[in-house]
Amino acid sequence: MTVPGRGRRGRDRFTVSSDEDVAEFAALLTELKARTERSYGSLARRLGMNTSTLHRYCAGEAVPQDFAPVERLAEFCGASPEERLELHRRWLRAVAARQARARGAEAEAEAEAGAGAGAGAGGEETAAAEATASPEAPAEVESVPQGVAQGVPQGVAQDAGSAPVATPWYRRRRGSVLLGVACALLATVGTLSALPADRPSNHPSAAGTGAAPGRGPAATATAGTGGPASSSPTSGASPSASGSAGTSPDPQGSSGTTPSATPAPSSGAGSGAGSGSGVPLTWTADSQVWALGCGHDYVVDRPPSRVPPPPAAQDAGTWAAAQGAVHGRETNVQITVQGRSSTAVVLTALRVRVVGRATPLTGTAYAMDQGCGGSITPRSFAVDLDKDRPVARSVPGSNEGTPIPAVRMPYRVSAEDPEVLLVTARTKTCACDWYLELDWSSQGRTGTVRIDDRGRPFRTSGIEGLSRYMYDTGERRWRPYV
Repeated sequence: MTVPGRGRRGRDRFTVSSDEDVAEFAALLTELKARTERSYGSLARRLGMNTSTLHRYCAGEAVPQDFAPVERLAEFCGASPEERLELHRRWLRAVAARQARARGAEAEAEAEAGAGAGAGAGGEETAAAEATASPEAPAEVESVPQGVAQGVPQGVAQDAGSAPVATPWYRRRRGSVLLGVACALLATVGTLSALPADRPSNHPSAAGTGAAPGRGPAATATAGTGGPASSSPTSGASPSASGSAGTSPDPQGSSGTTPSATPAPSSGAGSGAGSGSGVPLTWTADSQVWALGCGHDYVVDRPPSRVPPPPAAQDAGTWAAAQGAVHGRETNVQITVQGRSSTAVVLTALRVRVVGRATPLTGTAYAMDQGCGGSITPRSFAVDLDKDRPVARSVPGSNEGTPIPAVRMPYRVSAEDPEVLLVTARTKTCACDWYLELDWSSQGRTGTVRIDDRGRPFRTSGIEGLSRYMYDTGERRWRPYV
């Protein structure tokens, strides 16, 4: 059946017109995106949207209902006022085309459904007429015990010469429902019987010990209680992980593991999974990051004759721990933040907390480089620890002279879209102990996670006035820095 005014040829013309409007809008988006020379993932992070969503917009598979993300894209790509006006015009036409197409498809579906209902009603009337004209035709009946009349309750007699009575539709449906319920119960019983006998108990007393070996703290708490991990008495949750903003975290609650369960901080790396209390993100932090991969200073209270040669960058944590070394002049912390699921988590602020100030350490400064350099300067958050109230200030970078925009909060992360942040903290006048606080927001909840060095603050000491040495690979010894 063809809906009046909506023949196949008319629908084809309408579809082609709709697709052309959407394609023109998508083509202009793609052109603007190409100017940035960025990938979809990188550009989506700058615009605060999902990578797949941006790709669908540029491919013409979807049209944004709001012009705000399109305006952000135009501004970021440096579109001219004329291009912005044209982009808005094409967006209006694309939205109107998609809405009109949706209304047309809905009307056509309703019309076809009405036609089908009419045909079904006619078929029912025909079937009823045939049943009346042919009383010998067998009716659909339900099997009943022998000797009991079909369609008649047990205990009520039926005339010997009467024809079998068809079972009412509602009794047939009830039988199907009961059969479905019985099958579901059997499947459930079979699934429960297949589970291992040592699975975690739902009793509250098993919250801290019900997890199988190898599971992390968050998984243990969740599996043991069947609910949010914050209800576990052994989850070690800090106040910052309870979902409230502005709270100060517990010094040992950021990594999600107890100090006794983690190795000594020789690697300079820390990690956190939200303390197992429902925080929707995880993080890792590496404080043994060298500038450009080769430049860094350590303060060691030993003479050069007792200090081994500088290690490779990847072995810096082990070397520093063995020498009792402290970061000299600056500390670079590389933080990787990732959501626990595909749900977006917005990173709203990054703060610095200085928990200790003292005079710079005594000893000798050992340089890990010999004046290395490069044409790439990564963007970062710069922190001046000498200020009374240090802040994490966003600093742009450069790639062979091409500016790299500074990191700007808020940022959006998820399990598929992590983010890497670099924090460079410097000092000249103190030996400072400090850590970071990262504010987050997701699905109406907010909170703060503490980022530190496996439950301990990061430490940075000034090196002014100290003897500074570099390693001479030819003579295989430390000599004064030139």
